[in-house]
Amino acid sequence: MRPPPLPHQLDVLSQVLAGIEERSSGIAPVIVFDLDATLFDNRPRTLEILHELREEVADEDPEIANALLGLELDKVHYLLTDTLKACNIYRADVVKNITQYWHERFFRDEYIACDVPLEGAPEYVRECYARGAVVCYLTGRDIPGMLVGTVAKLRDEGFPIAVAGTELILKPDEHMHDEAFKRGALPTLSRVGEVTAFFDNEPANCNLAASLFPEATVVQLETQKVPGAPNPVPGVQVIADFRTH
Repeated sequence: MRPPPLPHQLDVLSQVLAGIEERSSGIAPVIVFDLDATLFDNRPRTLEILHELREEVADEDPEIANALLGLELDKVHYLLTDTLKACNIYRADVVKNITQYWHERFFRDEYIACDVPLEGAPEYVRECYARGAVVCYLTGRDIPGMLVGTVAKLRDEGFPIAVAGTELILKPDEHMHDEAFKRGALPTLSRVGEVTAFFDNEPANCNLAASLFPEATVVQLETQKVPGAPNPVPGVQVIADFRTH
């Protein structure tokens, strides 16, 4: 059992909800949520792919299969190379082959089904929507490979999607850098309403949002982040998940 959420987390999440109802400007409040490592834990996606690989190579390369046998969720890191190191897999040619196998699957619709919502995430997003916010999912996933799976997963997990007052914004090209994509996409949200809260796992994205929307509540999810990420700027709130009790 996880310990209960910290009082700070409860305060931050309550503040965002209260801010939706307190608005009097007539402009729709927009709450922005990233997906991977923010609303969803995508480590199970990597775990499933590597387990499939283990089964495929069991006969021809039992050493690699045995190395992957003990892989569990807590050993899945942000970088695949670190995940393989946790399994004592270091050989450059093996790492290259596994990386290619992983990359061909990780950014595809069918494997998105493996993702697991962070605790409290569906309930919290539904509450934001119920109180009148426009819910905007802004993600580094790409349209060609991940749109269909993303919509299906949001629907299946009970997140508001495909109804008035929801937006889903993905990268047009899988090769576009996530931070560059969000830097270009965030200013366009003024066409939807006024951004009043922003949730993301990457400090760089949170810092960008804080600079663009100084009146908004900007929240970093303390899950996974790119190695070497900057520190969040003053004012960015940090929480573990979306539990409100």
